[in-house]
Amino acid sequence: MKRKCICEICTCGSDYVPYEVINRPVRVHNEYQPKPGSIDLGTTYNQDYNPHKLEPVAPVRPVDKRQANPGKFDTNPTYKDDFRPWEIHKRELAKQERVYQPPKEKFGNSTTFQDDFFPKQIMPRESFKPFGVAKRNDIPFDGTTSHRISYVPHELEPCFVRQKNEYKPSSQPFEDLTTHRLNFKGALGEITKSCKPEHGKVGSSAQFEGATEFRDSFQPWSMPAPYVHKSYEYVPPTSHMECDTTTHLDYVPHQVGTVAAIRPVSHGRRSNVPFQGNSTMKDDFRAWEAGRQEMIKRDNHIPKPSGKFEGLTTFKSHYQPHEMNPTQSFKPLNMPLRTSAPFEGATMYRSEYTPKKNEICPANYPSPPGYVFESIDKRGHKIFQKILTPEMKAFTNGNTTAKAIAVMS
Repeated sequence: MKRKCICEICTCGSDYVPYEVINRPVRVHNEYQPKPGSIDLGTTYNQDYNPHKLEPVAPVRPVDKRQANPGKFDTNPTYKDDFRPWEIHKRELAKQERVYQPPKEKFGNSTTFQDDFFPKQIMPRESFKPFGVAKRNDIPFDGTTSHRISYVPHELEPCFVRQKNEYKPSSQPFEDLTTHRLNFKGALGEITKSCKPEHGKVGSSAQFEGATEFRDSFQPWSMPAPYVHKSYEYVPPTSHMECDTTTHLDYVPHQVGTVAAIRPVSHGRRSNVPFQGNSTMKDDFRAWEAGRQEMIKRDNHIPKPSGKFEGLTTFKSHYQPHEMNPTQSFKPLNMPLRTSAPFEGATMYRSEYTPKKNEICPANYPSPPGYVFESIDKRGHKIFQKILTPEMKAFTNGNTTAKAIAVMS
């Protein structure tokens, strides 16, 4: 008995299963049934549009023929056979024709504005500004203000200065040793051995030939030098160049007069009297005396201290110090654990690990050893069958499962 085993290179080639393609079913359309009754077609388009007679049009859709016609092919297209040109009559215009009649009277060159508008005399506007007479007060200014009258000076008490505490250095010397320096003591020991297995070289020791598919298929070819466009040398003209333009030759200067201003004449009056700052608002509305509302201040229930501040706070006067009992530490003593026995670097991995040789897949060989070529399938895979020994035949116990290798050709 021969045993086969399928070992595909790609997953798509082994897992893909082709399916049978079936044509899409054609949808059956329902037969059109016209609605009963009559429709009123009296629209604006129906009234203004001039109908013309039309011949019945033959169906343009060709007959669906499954079989080819063995007769001679007619090169005349369907458009020329079914569509014939007809005479198109010009539509009559519904717009009434109006014949233009020029005016009989002569144009007088006067506009509507000139006929209706007549100039009016500009009258000066009456001024309501008061006369420029300055009002002066004979009473001299006293220089008294509300601040000078109401302000009462008060004597300031001297500011309390707090004395600074005198610095007293510590009598005990400073110890710069930390807990790590006191408790840590380095222990000498052997260097830890590596438990990593020895690295075995996997591969062939043959020298690389240096020939690749790219070097064999793509050979260098000569490239022509790029074309360099030569610029023409500039040659200055030998004849004289005329710099006159059309504007300089054809332009004739004209004398332009000054345009009269359309702005009306200003009838302003100038006065040497100084400006008076009084206005109707200042004369009619006088400011009245407004007193500031006194601050609403409640009486203090706690009397203010009259004596000098002693510097003692409530915390300092009522606080009673207590003796502090240190909490007992349950932490074990930090004593290094030492042993005289040497460290054993042997581990379970190092003792029980057996290195195995990396096997190469038989599909990498052009003809795998221990296999016999059988056939080539539809996808281009070469199928090889393994040669079974009598011991392997007895182990299969009559199993008909095939074992084969598929190699891409």
